[in-house]
Amino acid sequence: MSAALRARLLAAAERRLPALTRLRRVEALPITLDRRRIYVLPTPFGLGFAVLLFVMLLGALNYGNNPALLLTCLLGAATGMSVFFGFRMMSGLALGQVRVAEAHAEEPFDLQLRFAPGSRARASLRLRRGEAETAFALPAGTEHEVALRLAGAERGWFRPGRLRVWTEYPLGIFQMWSWLHPDAEFLIYPALETPAPPLPAGDGRQGEQLAAGASEEHAGLRDYRSSDPSRLIAWKPSVRHDTLLVRDVERRSGEALTLDYAALRDLDAEARIRRLAAWVCAAESAQRSYTLRLPGEIVGPGLGTLQRQACLRALALLPGDAHD
Repeated sequence: MSAALRARLLAAAERRLPALTRLRRVEALPITLDRRRIYVLPTPFGLGFAVLLFVMLLGALNYGNNPALLLTCLLGAATGMSVFFGFRMMSGLALGQVRVAEAHAEEPFDLQLRFAPGSRARASLRLRRGEAETAFALPAGTEHEVALRLAGAERGWFRPGRLRVWTEYPLGIFQMWSWLHPDAEFLIYPALETPAPPLPAGDGRQGEQLAAGASEEHAGLRDYRSSDPSRLIAWKPSVRHDTLLVRDVERRSGEALTLDYAALRDLDAEARIRRLAAWVCAAESAQRSYTLRLPGEIVGPGLGTLQRQACLRALALLPGDAHD
């Protein structure tokens, strides 16, 4: 098929069937399901049930069995009404927000979707993306977050893509479904090297790391913080003061810890990124101020959530063929 013919067919479909073609494009939030974008098809069970009803109808008419004919009509009416109940369960459902908590590459993460059910409860709904699937129900009048567990993605920008939401409520005879394609993207941080080697020395080259022990120098004691490693706890002084104290270790260099991409020459680009990401998290846990040096970019020195996020973001967006 030529490109010109394909373009004409797509243009004709856009004019005749806009509900089908527009759902392949991203949509701004919130997204509300209405009658123009909800589709209905019988399930395999529904097709079998239809054959059964047809056989029952033939038998009832052939033998003039009025009770069997009445039963067939009642079952047919219940089947027809199930379409309206299922359609009503989908109509008016709104997706208001999509978010992802901090996630690293190659690790499963949750895609959080906030749905608004409107004035009526929503039962027996299902959501799917690729092989990931979850079932959920929504109480009336209360927004609710649904978590869809996804397999690990590559580092960098991640888009949820098209999500399929559907129900077979109430009898499983028909499936009512629609597509959600939210305009959202999230940054996936690099995978962390496991186990990561010790943090480098302050000059940015791999070297001997000061460790807590008999040979370290101490600048004094300070109150314990939840992020402090247990090996730094000074147990005897803590007993005397009735509170946990930790050793405040002096650094041999007055400079901030430097995590240098160029210093890891024995590793390929992705291995360097994984190691630096692990070191960023380790430096935060050790409460050590640090600087991240990347090709064409320097982040820091600093310490804390903003510094960690800035470093992980720079690593996530670093090209895989970056040069020293």
